[in-house]
Amino acid sequence: MKSDLNLTPREIVSELDKYIIGQNEAKRAVAIALRNRWRRKNVRDDLADEIMPKNIIMIGPTGVGKTEIARRLSRLAGAPFIKVEASKFTEVGYVGRDVESMVRDLVEMSMKMVEDEERENIRARAEEAVEERLLDLLVPPPPQRPAGPQGGNVTMAGPMMILDQPREEEAGKASDSTREKFRQMLKDGKLEDRSVDVEVQVRSGGMMQIFSGSGLDEMSINIQDAIGSMMGGSKTKQRRVRVQEARQILLAEEEEKLIDQEKVVQEALIRAQEAGIIFIDEIDKVAGSGSKGHGPDVSREGVQRDILPIVEGSTVATKYGMVKTDHVLFIASGAFHMSKPSDLIPELQGRFPIRVELSSLTREDLARILTEPKNALVTQYKALLETEGVELAFKEEAVKTIAEYCEKVNESTENIGARRLHTLMEKLLDEVSFNAPDMGGVKVEIDRAYVLERIKDLAEDEDLSRYIL
Repeated sequence: MKSDLNLTPREIVSELDKYIIGQNEAKRAVAIALRNRWRRKNVRDDLADEIMPKNIIMIGPTGVGKTEIARRLSRLAGAPFIKVEASKFTEVGYVGRDVESMVRDLVEMSMKMVEDEERENIRARAEEAVEERLLDLLVPPPPQRPAGPQGGNVTMAGPMMILDQPREEEAGKASDSTREKFRQMLKDGKLEDRSVDVEVQVRSGGMMQIFSGSGLDEMSINIQDAIGSMMGGSKTKQRRVRVQEARQILLAEEEEKLIDQEKVVQEALIRAQEAGIIFIDEIDKVAGSGSKGHGPDVSREGVQRDILPIVEGSTVATKYGMVKTDHVLFIASGAFHMSKPSDLIPELQGRFPIRVELSSLTREDLARILTEPKNALVTQYKALLETEGVELAFKEEAVKTIAEYCEKVNESTENIGARRLHTLMEKLLDEVSFNAPDMGGVKVEIDRAYVLERIKDLAEDEDLSRYIL
């Protein structure tokens, strides 16, 4: 785990503020949840096992930052994180995904994280080995001759055998000198376009594929692995490639040799169990709405009952081993327009004790979203067009106008929060983006008049904005 886990709740909120505007109540809730993980690790072992994470339900319209808060939190903690949609799951017996697949996906993400960290740790050793292998390909060692009676090499000269150890030593020195010259050329990048022959692995087994349905995710993986083994697994073949490409092929092979896969699996399972975060979006879509036994409501309560044991704490079988979900943090979210949290089954409600409501974004919030976060839209568009030599200059009045029309369209049509800003910015900069390659060195100033000229009519025509904005 990363050392960032010892951040205080105040520091965690401060980090989240760099990317998410407003929603202080939700930030406080997730900051406390993350800090509680650090606290649990410092509690005595017998009590630590009894301390369960306090799962959170975020309630609010789309586009206000629910998913972004959870995603940024996981990056801050260096924790495996996955986002799933509750509406994609169905009750056992219906076509759809098995709810346990969310845990398997979490373990896969954890495996990737740990493997990437291990690769970074052994990268220097792997690169050294790759350099030696490349030199072997570029400067093959001299062929070994049969040893003579005193250990020297032997040369056949008619009926006589002549001992030529000194000559062999001279050849060896010359070879070492050549190798060192090539080593320096390799480091200087002068041999990148030289061609070499390398052996690459080719998986056999044709185009056979196993398709899985509900509850068969893990079975399909195991069957494919078994078929691959029966059909010979992987074979090698010679390929002529440039040194640049050969380095990547050999680096992957050397990393595989150096990585302790058993250690990676063990660490990945622990990290998934102790630090995993599962974000369940659209939880409101599986909340009951009163009708039973037909239509889209058939599997709603069934999905909730299938999710319940995962959230309560159960053991799930994965291809890497058994995983307990007792200490996985679950964050659920939903707009709850057509339902409310109390429509969830009581047992599931009880497993999400913390509920925070995220507010709709105001005009001021939207203006800040455009400019303040590290990944602000204005910053992104400036960087994109800078690559074409075009300089964008946004005036404050232009930013306020974009926010004003974003709020207006959200109120008159469907409220999709900050996501509406993406649409408006694309419409606003459509002409500049299209002509940018032919405008090198030009400075484009975006003021209120520029904004009004391009989006005013679209935004004020309600029928038109429903289709275009």
